[in-house]
Amino acid sequence: MSTVIELLTQPESLPFSVALAVVALLAVLQLVGLGDVLGGEVDADVDVGVDANGDMAIDAGLLSLLGIGRVPFMMWLMILLSLFGVIGLAGQHFLEALTGAPWSALLVSAGSAAVSLPATGAISRPLGRVLPKDETTAINVSALVGREAEVVIGTASAGNPARAKVTDHFGQTHYVMLEPDNADQRFVQSEKVLIVRREGELFKAIARGDHYLPRLD
Repeated sequence: MSTVIELLTQPESLPFSVALAVVALLAVLQLVGLGDVLGGEVDADVDVGVDANGDMAIDAGLLSLLGIGRVPFMMWLMILLSLFGVIGLAGQHFLEALTGAPWSALLVSAGSAAVSLPATGAISRPLGRVLPKDETTAINVSALVGREAEVVIGTASAGNPARAKVTDHFGQTHYVMLEPDNADQRFVQSEKVLIVRREGELFKAIARGDHYLPRLD
């Protein structure tokens, strides 16, 4: 145990210790529910396609090779950081035992990254087949227009957007910023609204009209 602690705390192992600490933090965020918000933001912004000039916005082949888009981004990031940390620590321990002294953190980090990236893709691709609904995470966010959304953080009014969650036609949850399409409306937390259009990264919505009606239980 003491050897492991020494390896984790020595300066040459700092990048790998930090990577594993971030994985632990992300796991905690997932447990308390914030991981879905963070992951949803990234998923909503990823759109592999062709831009207005006809050029590829992102090299889809490279992204697919690395496993990006095959599983939720938060899961992909945790796999990558876990592999980077474990491979880096194992490599540093091996090199120190071989040469009698730890190697440069920068040098070992480069080697660990070179192994971790393709290894993450190798894990994510078959994992994505086990989780088929996550293969469609990367969508054009304009497809969310016409979908029902629920305000989750804040109160939305004209010029003062709030965060809302919306489920696309693949069943994936995305988190967006929206405000009322009509200046005299306001949406409160937990209210469900209908997205009617998009202006850049901001969505406009209208009230469904049933939020303030009495509930019949």
